[in-house]
Amino acid sequence: MLLTLCLFLVSAGAIYLACEYFVNGIEWLGRKLSLGATATGTVLAAFGTALPESAVTFVAVIFGKTPEARDIGVGAAMGGPLVLATIAYAVVGVALWGNRHRLQRADRLVRVDHRRLARDQSWFLAIFAVKVGLGLVAFALKPWLGVLFLLAYAMYVWREMRSDDSAPEDEELEPLKLRPHQAEPAMRWVAAQTVAALVVIAVASRVFVGQLEAIGEAFALPPHLVALVLSPVATELPETLNALIWVRQGKERLALANISGAMMIQATIPSALAIFATPWLFDAPLIVSGALTAAAIVYLWWLFRRGRVDARWLLPVGLLYAVFAGFVAWHFAH
Repeated sequence: MLLTLCLFLVSAGAIYLACEYFVNGIEWLGRKLSLGATATGTVLAAFGTALPESAVTFVAVIFGKTPEARDIGVGAAMGGPLVLATIAYAVVGVALWGNRHRLQRADRLVRVDHRRLARDQSWFLAIFAVKVGLGLVAFALKPWLGVLFLLAYAMYVWREMRSDDSAPEDEELEPLKLRPHQAEPAMRWVAAQTVAALVVIAVASRVFVGQLEAIGEAFALPPHLVALVLSPVATELPETLNALIWVRQGKERLALANISGAMMIQATIPSALAIFATPWLFDAPLIVSGALTAAAIVYLWWLFRRGRVDARWLLPVGLLYAVFAGFVAWHFAH
């Protein structure tokens, strides 16, 4: 048990440290590729950090030999968006609130493109509604509909890559950590730092999830509680830590872009894989997960559509995950 706890803490620390290098490298990569400021978060950062959990879904649904093994992939495809829509946004709110004085801000307002974020929420909600609807019915052609989710993500990336928005002047790009004394590091160093950090994140995340499952077994927690409640939090840890790091730097625009982009990936690519390879039929916990995710997105859409968001208003959305955890615990106890 002591070894498990040590690995748990070491892997968590490794993920945070690697995220520090990743967010720094991804900002430089966005500049080198001449991408819009927000596209750096929604496409590059989101795709990189969502890769590990997408791989979990792929392995579970494609190579899983039992229905239970494939169900892990379906749970991951539903659990990821719920964590991002609730805990990740709440973390941004807490971080902004707590770092207000350090950032020398006179208010608690979230400095982002509100209209763009509201539009992202509506995109996600439309795709997510179809995704949940397919989980409630059974018909022969369902597997083919997975292609639509891949096309939806391709359209989203195309739209983001065409964006030419730029970072606000007060958002300074810190020197590349591998070349701190170079004003303009070479592309090979930027790529090396970004890829190396991503590899560490992926490996450390797998260790972290494994130790979390071992701790669950040691404390006799129900397997379903660990799989549906704790594991999604662990697999979305890189996105959450990226957001925390960017917020502490006063770059909540990048933080929320990363979360928004990761949510779009989670709503499409893992879902498409699971629809291809499984019956994609939901039980009660997955239905509740979908309903709470939709509720969180509607609330976030309403907030950003107003055009003025206080950091404290992001905190209540995190309570929805506690509601889900409570329901899962009650469901499997009866």
